[in-house]
Amino acid sequence: MPSPAAGAAPADPAAGRAQAPQPAPLAPRARFFPSLAAVYRAQLSRARVARIPLLFVATFQSVGIMILMRGVVDGGSEARAVVAGSSVLVVAFVALNLLAQYFGQLRAGGGLDHYATLPVPPASVVLGAAAAYASFTLPGTLVTAVFGCLLFGLPMSGLWILAAVVPLAGAALAGLGAALGLLAPRQELATLAGQLGMSAALLLGVLPPERMPAVIVWARDLLPSTYGVEAFARTFAPEPDWAAVAFDLGVCGAVGVLSLTVATWAYRRAAVR
Repeated sequence: MPSPAAGAAPADPAAGRAQAPQPAPLAPRARFFPSLAAVYRAQLSRARVARIPLLFVATFQSVGIMILMRGVVDGGSEARAVVAGSSVLVVAFVALNLLAQYFGQLRAGGGLDHYATLPVPPASVVLGAAAAYASFTLPGTLVTAVFGCLLFGLPMSGLWILAAVVPLAGAALAGLGAALGLLAPRQELATLAGQLGMSAALLLGVLPPERMPAVIVWARDLLPSTYGVEAFARTFAPEPDWAAVAFDLGVCGAVGVLSLTVATWAYRRAAVR
């Protein structure tokens, strides 16, 4: 019997076996900004029909408040506070109140399970929904501001600041509304929290701070929308303090980042339950 050749490699026992199938490579992780744009477009198209009547209600409510205050306030800094507060109230009604109800309904009805199965970052879901709701507030805010300027005889030269006030105040209030809706244990409590938040924005934002007790003024400083109101009200002055306006807008932006971060954490917490 012939002996194997010297230096020959030993036979591979698995040479005749079929090669085990390799797992298919996973798809690349969804990027944040494309995911955000997709969620924003979906929320915008979904909410367009349902939210326009509510936006009309929010605008009509703010205009009605200014008409009522016209019999009490004549002009000056109090008129500026009423017009600015009524304008930002439109943002609070949509971004805080309605968003709290929306996320509370999603959590109660199992709608978060749908978003949890999508390959999108959690932050894009929260930011996309918040941006879609806040987008509806600009027309109503502008209409309210123009009507208030005509009603109280205020200049309209500073209305361009709404292009910064609405998104920054909207981000702060939308993040707060989303967090309230996601953290509330029941849908009814989410609705109640949204209503209370909007009532606080109404009472602390529209009423002139000069007529409030010191304790209420301190509570007013804790409300995110207050800084949007102050920034807008300062532009009605003959010589606006633009440094103070920039500071108020910066506070709005910082609170917006913080509140949206908390809302993203609350979304992760609610989605895995």
